[in-house]
Amino acid sequence: MDRALYVAMSGAQANLRAQAAVSHNLANASTTGFKALLHATEAFPVAGGEVRSRVYSMGDVGGFDARQGSLQTTGNPLDFALNGADLWMAVADREGQPAYTRATDLKLDATGRLTNGRGQPVLDDAGQPIALPPFQSLSVGGDGTVAIVPLGDAGGVVQNVARIGVVRADPASLSRGEDGLFRPAGDAAEAPQPAAGQVLMSGMLEGSNVNATEQLVAMISLARQFEMNLKVIRSGEENARAAATLLRAR
Repeated sequence: MDRALYVAMSGAQANLRAQAAVSHNLANASTTGFKALLHATEAFPVAGGEVRSRVYSMGDVGGFDARQGSLQTTGNPLDFALNGADLWMAVADREGQPAYTRATDLKLDATGRLTNGRGQPVLDDAGQPIALPPFQSLSVGGDGTVAIVPLGDAGGVVQNVARIGVVRADPASLSRGEDGLFRPAGDAAEAPQPAAGQVLMSGMLEGSNVNATEQLVAMISLARQFEMNLKVIRSGEENARAAATLLRAR
């Protein structure tokens, strides 16, 4: 009896973890630059002479779908898409440490800092937050160069003030944190390297790579699997009660 209970319980736990990943993906189906979470279930045989027949389910949520999302034209001069699936923009996380993202919808906050749509400070190619002085016009080149015409400059002289930090890194060498930012994995062979050339495409954004239809189908399938595991657990409980009743009757 306990074999059925514990095996079904492990399956139900794996289903719940997978459902959480699918729910997160669906909630971010329209989030700029979002990479879908991946989930998997693995059979885990239990070692031991008397329990060799038990095989538990081990659910794991890890990794991400590195495919590039569809490009959406916005016409906004501060919206950019990264020109390659292995390119990443450098931002500062909550602790001020460098991390990487594909969310390149740029904005200026009240203090003149350049951020993305999530409010994460954008870093320059030296790893420092980009803060702009007062200006009358702003432009960003395809190579990430930020140029301004200072406020009050009657001559309209353009000044280059920073270059957005864009790095090139194999997605397999990065891991995603709970904050949605990407960092070099512990066993990464090398740190991300600065990317040169035309790394940004102006006036467009990379959408989420979540396939909502696939995720909805996966959610329905996982819900049915969870219900089946619960039925096995209930059957085990009913069998245990019936066995206890028979023992008392004897």
